[in-house]
Amino acid sequence: MEQLGLNADVVAKFLKFGLVGISGLFIDFGITFLLRNKLKIHQYIANATGFITAASTNYILNRVYTFHSHNPHMLMEYGKFIGVSIVGLGINTFVLWLLVSKANWNFYFAKLFAIGAATMWNFIINLAITFV
Repeated sequence: MEQLGLNADVVAKFLKFGLVGISGLFIDFGITFLLRNKLKIHQYIANATGFITAASTNYILNRVYTFHSHNPHMLMEYGKFIGVSIVGLGINTFVLWLLVSKANWNFYFAKLFAIGAATMWNFIINLAITFV
């Protein structure tokens, strides 16, 4: 691990970030499913809404559990987190569009890969910028 430039603290944070992300996955999929399948909202709008809602709940959990932030400027920190998440949303949506529209993958299967790509971006940037 050390040879790769990863210390135990970063690995532990990534694992915690992943656990928080799993909770976000349920929120994201639940809202996306409700909006897309029950309320018949366009799939990419449903996807964006699910993603942003999950990002907001993930901020709270990551602040407390993953990064143990005591930054008194929570609004600024939240803004950074959401900014990173919005870029992640762009990555998520692009990967989703690419896999669904160009590779003809199942929407929800493709969404798993899109979430994975956005997760890597979100962790690295939040570790380096948001929760410093």
